[in-house]
Amino acid sequence: MKTQKFGIAPFLVLTFIYFIVGFMTTVNGQCQGPLKVAFLADAEKLRNTFTTLISFFFFLGYLINSPLGGKWIDRHGFKTTVMRALWIMTVGVLLYALSSWMSIHYNHLVLKISTDTIPYGFFVFLLGSFMMGTSAAILQVVINPYISAYPLKGTQPVQRVNISFSFNSFATTIAPFFVTVVMFSGTPIEQVTAGQVLVPFLVIAACVVAVALTTSQLPLPDLEEIRSNPTKKLEKSIWSFRHFTWGVIAIFFYVVAEVSIGVNVNLHAMEIEKEGILLSFFGNQNLIVGGLDLGMPALLATLYWGGLMVGRIISGTLKNISARTQLIATTIVATILTIIAILNNNLWVLVAVGLCHSVMWGCIFTLSTSGLKEYTSKASGIFMMGVFGGAVFPVLQGIMADLFGSWQWTWSIVIICELVMLFYALYGSRIKTLADSE
Repeated sequence: MKTQKFGIAPFLVLTFIYFIVGFMTTVNGQCQGPLKVAFLADAEKLRNTFTTLISFFFFLGYLINSPLGGKWIDRHGFKTTVMRALWIMTVGVLLYALSSWMSIHYNHLVLKISTDTIPYGFFVFLLGSFMMGTSAAILQVVINPYISAYPLKGTQPVQRVNISFSFNSFATTIAPFFVTVVMFSGTPIEQVTAGQVLVPFLVIAACVVAVALTTSQLPLPDLEEIRSNPTKKLEKSIWSFRHFTWGVIAIFFYVVAEVSIGVNVNLHAMEIEKEGILLSFFGNQNLIVGGLDLGMPALLATLYWGGLMVGRIISGTLKNISARTQLIATTIVATILTIIAILNNNLWVLVAVGLCHSVMWGCIFTLSTSGLKEYTSKASGIFMMGVFGGAVFPVLQGIMADLFGSWQWTWSIVIICELVMLFYALYGSRIKTLADSE
């Protein structure tokens, strides 16, 4: 590969698309709270469980379709794969809009599950979440290895990944308030309706189509050294690389921690406000509030995702601190903060964990794919399957919240995740032999 032929444009194109991925991922998650009221007003026993299915189906797309992204890269190249993923995203957004339309015109169509009544429109939204997750998975299968390997002068792989991720995090930071202010127009949460999202999702679908058409006209050259020849059989199994295998496990638990806080902290905040408690920077103070409000839950989510953005910007400037060192330091601090947050039931401390989570994805991906060369595209597809952790454990957390009657102690899941990632940083990320990296 002649690096002098590649300018900054491809890096910027994929960084902008990663912005869209982050925005839509968070919009999907932040719709949980409002749609819990709009769609699940007649669900009682398993209300939290049904609500977290929105994230479950989103990340189910990662588990099922991430390997497809690696196959498409090897057979058709990076640009074609990006285009296909953007069209899948368009379908996902249109399904969101369809679920809203059904809630307006066919709200009487419902399914009885035990003692709970669920409208069909909710299941259409779940299908949209699955399509959106599929699109996000395939796009990340492209973007992660491409940006990590892209020859941007004066940078190391973990820097490039975190620079791109900082724009992704900026999107996740503004998305909660987009949901609150634009989609639901600041409506008190007990008054929201699923019909309110119809026009916003149609507008978003039009924007995604515009991005797809624009991207089709922009350059996105292939990086052949990180693609395998589809007609050539690889000599090794991708699982023979120990540091990669442990990396898939680590990313599974990372996404559990990231998503659990990102999409469920607003549900915890809503629970606290419903109990008549006002969240304070100095802890919880007993103060009755007149009604529920989306403002505080949205602020907590924004601070959490904003912490990821700030941390990634900082990491993007670190030229001499290795990915392993960054991962060790942040997992230790995140564990301490989560323990403090649980013991004090303090969500302000919990969202501060976002600052630590900011660099973990980039560090784990960089360490996992180190030295894989022509195995990289296949590894990226399999690596993204680990993101399914974001589907399983937030639902488990919702079940625990229903069983315990509170979200407070469910955050112990995050502590387990941080310890698994610390193990990866200290031991699992080390390449066992020189042969593994060749």
